[in-house]
Amino acid sequence: MLVGMTGMGGGSLMTPLLILVFGIQPVTAIGTDIFYSAITKTVGGWRHLKMRTAKLDLVLWMAVGSVPAAVGGVFLIDLLGNAVGQDRLDEIVYALLGGTLLMVGLITLARALIIRGLIEERDDFKIEHRHRVAAVVIGATTGFVIGITSAGSGTVIAILLITLFRLSPRRVVGTDIVHAAVLLWAAGIAHWIGGNVDFGLAGTILLGSVPGVVIGAALSARAPQGVLRTALGLVLVGSGIVTVQKGDPTLWPIAAVVAAIGLGLIIYAPRWYAKRRARDGAGKPDIPVEATG
Repeated sequence: MLVGMTGMGGGSLMTPLLILVFGIQPVTAIGTDIFYSAITKTVGGWRHLKMRTAKLDLVLWMAVGSVPAAVGGVFLIDLLGNAVGQDRLDEIVYALLGGTLLMVGLITLARALIIRGLIEERDDFKIEHRHRVAAVVIGATTGFVIGITSAGSGTVIAILLITLFRLSPRRVVGTDIVHAAVLLWAAGIAHWIGGNVDFGLAGTILLGSVPGVVIGAALSARAPQGVLRTALGLVLVGSGIVTVQKGDPTLWPIAAVVAAIGLGLIIYAPRWYAKRRARDGAGKPDIPVEATG
């Protein structure tokens, strides 16, 4: 229901629940979560497509970056496992997942408490070259993180859709869920090939998630988004704190700092480019028009 209503809460909540509550091995929890989320968000995406809330040209350009990056992230996990062993890999994944959850939680709180009131939102816009570049970069960076940790497919991308493209909430949710379905299928198939998916567990989760996402999509226009996002942000920060305690203590701060810097660069770069274009355009001299006899 959270995914259907807000586009968030799938990987960010399910993966730590599988690890911390049910004791599932981290890499298997991530692979299973991504696989079940792909099916769940496909159902939710279909509902949002029927409601025409997804901006499909933006989905396409984000997927250009996110699909190959997510597959690359999955295969990087397999390479690390072969290089350092399963126990060391678990410590690394705990640290990366915990750091990511902390950042996603803080981003969610910022979206609920600060950003929403500062940005003038819109339902649609014409995609230009700078929008395409920004969409591909967003897809590539978030796709790589999602392939490794499964966290952030809804939250991080949603905050970028708001801050960069100023989309209204209903367009953010629809665009985010449809893109996540494409991205998660690519990452889910890669995890399947890598042997990281527990199909019995995924099937059990789907018994609740499929009807839940349909109900959530129907309620998305009426749900108290601010309250839900605030509560979700607090839960994510809490689960991130618990998760990092099980991982390598030197890695999670690095993961959180890198995520914060990367997010800042992604948000600021298009604004810097737009200001530079405006400044260059203002500095060009007018071309005189020759008089004709």
